[in-house]
Amino acid sequence: MIGVDIIEIDRIAKLINKDFLNTFFTDKEKEYIITKNNSAQTVAGLFSAKEAISKALGIGLGNGVKLNEMEIDHDIMGKPIVVLYGEAKEELAKYGKEIEISISHNKTSAIAFALIKV
Repeated sequence: MIGVDIIEIDRIAKLINKDFLNTFFTDKEKEYIITKNNSAQTVAGLFSAKEAISKALGIGLGNGVKLNEMEIDHDIMGKPIVVLYGEAKEELAKYGKEIEISISHNKTSAIAFALIKV
């Protein structure tokens, strides 16, 4: 199963505040965002990745799985890695064992592609 999402960075930039970050991101993601100087591009990329994951799982947003149950971590080379918790992890178990993710952005948009591996 696959999922893709694209989002305008300006839209996310207007939403960035403590409540937004606490609602949608894990502590580890918030630490990563800080290392990137709270960049709207970084936040948009992570948010887009979570939306792409929810689409790959076939659940969309607001259907029981919270975005903070999806974590985008990074390996030593900077490659994004998906870690799921709670209901998001249970949803993945229905379809596969792992999710691959790719995230990219330019000055105006961020895009993410998610693939569930069986």
